[in-house]
Amino acid sequence: MSGPVTNQRRDRLAIAIAAACLAMSLAALFIGRVDTGIRLTREGDRVVVAAVDQFSLGARDGVQPGMVVVNLNNVALLDLPQYVPNGPAPTDADGNPTGASPPMIVRPTVPTAVPIDPQLLDALIARPIVALDTIQPWDLTRGSPDSGWATSGFQYYNYELASASLPLAGGIVILFAALWWVGSGRAGEAVKSLAAPLAVAVAAPFLLRPLDASWWPAAVAIAGIAAALAMVPLADALLERIDDAYDRRLIGFGVLACVLGAMVASVALVVTQPFATPGTARWALISAIPLLPGLAAAGPLNVSRLQGGSATTGKLMQSAEFAIAGATPMFAVGTDQTQPYFFPLSLWLVAIFVAGRFTIRPLARLATRAQLQRDLVVAATEAERARVAADIHDDALQELTLLVRRLDSAGDTEGADIARTVSDRLRAICGDLRLPILDDLGVGPALDWLVLRIERLAGGEVRLERTDGTRPPPNVELAIFRVAQEALANAVKHGRPPIVVRYRATEHGASLSVDDAGPGIEPDAAPTAEREGRFGLLNMEQRAQGIGAILDVRRWPSGGTHVALEWRPR
Repeated sequence: MSGPVTNQRRDRLAIAIAAACLAMSLAALFIGRVDTGIRLTREGDRVVVAAVDQFSLGARDGVQPGMVVVNLNNVALLDLPQYVPNGPAPTDADGNPTGASPPMIVRPTVPTAVPIDPQLLDALIARPIVALDTIQPWDLTRGSPDSGWATSGFQYYNYELASASLPLAGGIVILFAALWWVGSGRAGEAVKSLAAPLAVAVAAPFLLRPLDASWWPAAVAIAGIAAALAMVPLADALLERIDDAYDRRLIGFGVLACVLGAMVASVALVVTQPFATPGTARWALISAIPLLPGLAAAGPLNVSRLQGGSATTGKLMQSAEFAIAGATPMFAVGTDQTQPYFFPLSLWLVAIFVAGRFTIRPLARLATRAQLQRDLVVAATEAERARVAADIHDDALQELTLLVRRLDSAGDTEGADIARTVSDRLRAICGDLRLPILDDLGVGPALDWLVLRIERLAGGEVRLERTDGTRPPPNVELAIFRVAQEALANAVKHGRPPIVVRYRATEHGASLSVDDAGPGIEPDAAPTAEREGRFGLLNMEQRAQGIGAILDVRRWPSGGTHVALEWRPR
């Protein structure tokens, strides 16, 4: 499956998840209701609590079966004895109040059900509970107008669900704004192809807010599961940016564990406290889904080496962009539960702007200068190689060819053979300098030619294993060949046969490895190469950095040096 097809399918999946989140939240916002878990029934002329679901809102509030309902949805069902005035207040002859209080009597004398038509009462019981006043049966006998009545009142109108339209609208704005901003390249070229997954991952927590605010256990669980799934496309896209295959698999397993953990935490949450906002465990697991691959894709970056030119601007900016892309959903997940809404996410975006303006960009400018200087040196070196090769070919080789003919004509066979040997050697040097085979046929055939030449010098087996699926760009082919040339020279000089060269090129990238059977390079050789004057290692590293590739030079545990170059198109 090609990269663009994979990106298109990933984008479609991300948009489909966002559409599903939006549809579910709109349903919760407009047709959702609060499920208190309280079941009511009629017993004679009274309404009582028949049952209370476990882990429900009613169970949280302490509502118990058998309680008598005094008031339901602001409709009085039970009239409790209270002191009431017995008649109007006394007045004088002109009708003005005398200030004396009328006598007080108890009415009703015992708790009495309010007369309501049975059909209307059944309809009232069937409606969602918004307000509820209850009393225990024994408190009906203990209570009195003097001591009062131990009633309990509960309000179940969900103000959070009513206010969830604000984060929902904000999520829609964030979705389209991020699609435009990231997709246009304004957020960085490295994350331009991540526009849809990143926008959905950041917007999803806001789009799902009405489900969390519904207080309905199933909706809260679905919100957590949907939030975890909304992070998967971004995590998958960031996984593809991890260069090392082993790290990619390891982080992939970590992402899968976080997805499953977030789903389990979302379900477990509603079993224990569905009425509470999502806890730290769910937030951490959902946030880790894109965060892990984002940090792994960014990779370690030694900014102290920027001035030496060993890190490129592209690598610096790419690392920062991947890390930010993986971390931003974490602040979105935390923001959706915080009032005022959008504050943590807004603070994070401001911090990104400030860091980019005063930290990342100055470092990038520093790296740009170093990279430009290195590229100029490499270009000048190649130009000088081409000039020297042209001078040798046009002058010295032409004169040697004439000299060979003259010596042959004069019968000086020994002198002619010596001149031919020098001519052949100069042609080989020209081949090293100009590399016409590399320009015409590509790096695969050029490696064939190089291995044949090196084998004569190595005194043993030098083997090439190659797979030419496609040709990389010319600058990449030149860098790969020069790294192979340097690695083979080091293998002949410091190692011993057999020497194995492996080259593979596909549409997804190119890789080169050179292994020998010598004692192996010292562990600190690469870090101390510049200080100790080992310019071969520096040259290989600069070639790799110039094309944005990864160079790995190490010693095998059993002996022998391993040089590997990995390049992927960006």
